[in-house]
Amino acid sequence: MRSTPPPPGPRPLPAWDLQVPDLPTPDPRTWGTAPDFAAMRVMVSGLVVPGHASMYVMSALETSRELIRYSYYRYEFATVAVTHCLFALEHVLAERLGSDAPLGELIGRAAEEGLVTAGLAAELDDCRLLRDGLGRGARSSAALTPTMAVARVRAVFDAVSLLLGPPPAEEAERGDRLARLWEEHKQARFPDGFGSATIEGVDLVILEVNMAGLLHTELTKGLDGDRIATLWACIAALDKAVPLIDEEYCAAYFARLRTMAGLTAARHVPAAT
Repeated sequence: MRSTPPPPGPRPLPAWDLQVPDLPTPDPRTWGTAPDFAAMRVMVSGLVVPGHASMYVMSALETSRELIRYSYYRYEFATVAVTHCLFALEHVLAERLGSDAPLGELIGRAAEEGLVTAGLAAELDDCRLLRDGLGRGARSSAALTPTMAVARVRAVFDAVSLLLGPPPAEEAERGDRLARLWEEHKQARFPDGFGSATIEGVDLVILEVNMAGLLHTELTKGLDGDRIATLWACIAALDKAVPLIDEEYCAAYFARLRTMAGLTAARHVPAAT
């Protein structure tokens, strides 16, 4: 009589690989950008996603911000961040203008209709040209440093915020926030040791004086056209200098100025027609 063979016994588990997996190491090309990965969060802290944006736009902007953070480990992520945030920009422009024209045309129309300034439109078009150059193989995916990427991505964040506009219920709150921040700023001391500091050609004292005059004027009688142009010049200077300030108090001091500059600029964007 043929007997049924016994069932096979349990197979032995594979031996554990006792080798510790490789941990990510900083990309040597990011040397000097930030002292460690934690500091990369400070670098992108000013990139605030509008809370009333669509999920698509929020996702694209948040991903771009995270790509800059992780460029600490992979340098090319900084350039990719700029190209990725253009998805959000193109989506918002198409909706605001009711057009599916190419991105370059949408940026030009937004400037013509006063939805963004000519200076901001030029920054946005620079991002577009970078993307197009990458697509043609004319630009390298390592074209930008993380600091350069922050400035370009910030331009897109600013444009998206301006194009979306604030939720109606938040307009008064925004004015109150600007006034509160200004009162707080007036009580703060200028950062010690930075009285004669110049960062990337930006004189911090002159920048502070110019912003103080603009904010006082905005809160008392409102800015006129010439001063609005000066405001955008100050925003460009802040975007250049703030990411490079490596002293915590000074960085926070000028980041607050940048926040107030953004709140002020948003008050002078024409409503959709």
